[in-house]
Amino acid sequence: MGLNKEQIARRIAQELKDGFYVNLGIGIPTLVANYIPEGVDVVLQSENGLLGMGPFPFEGEEDADLINAGKQTITTIPGSAFFDSAMSFGMIRAGKVDLTVLGAMEVADNGDIANWKIPGKMVKGMGGAMDLVAAAKNIIVAMQHTNPKGESKLLPKCTLPITGIKCVRKVVTDLGVFDITDEGFKLLEYAPGVTVDEIKAKTAGRLVIADDVKEITV
Repeated sequence: MGLNKEQIARRIAQELKDGFYVNLGIGIPTLVANYIPEGVDVVLQSENGLLGMGPFPFEGEEDADLINAGKQTITTIPGSAFFDSAMSFGMIRAGKVDLTVLGAMEVADNGDIANWKIPGKMVKGMGGAMDLVAAAKNIIVAMQHTNPKGESKLLPKCTLPITGIKCVRKVVTDLGVFDITDEGFKLLEYAPGVTVDEIKAKTAGRLVIADDVKEITV
């Protein structure tokens, strides 16, 4: 069973706190904008130059000039501000972002993240990932638990080029919710239809189970 992409985003949205400035990375993280809990006031920052990003537009209401860092059409909210990339990265590097949600190809059990390059494959660039992981106060990773070959993406050590070292605080996958601790990945919640034993079998990195582990509620 496990969670689909929308459910992963919905679970991460539960981590948002009132007053947070939040940056959402490409992929599953962008979906978080659609699930901000009622009564929670956050400001979404996009590194291509927007503060105050809204949810995705309805079909037929897209504005080609309004896009996020992943080039998806978005909406704005009252009070939104536009600015250049230099100012955007000035905000990031100055530590003004409270929470960053990123996708990843690999996460190590000490909090290292690899999410910008696969050797031998062409990429346009690292985007804002390295600035975000270096300066954000809190980083949550949204990802699939295994790769298409069925191999774990939660590892004892990243095998791909590192984006940031010991920076990830929490990981939400299709199988569960994990804190990064001194003992490795700590399973806090498991997805409906998924067993703890299945998670153990599919996690290559160090794994401990919380005493109060419970099923994810989305």
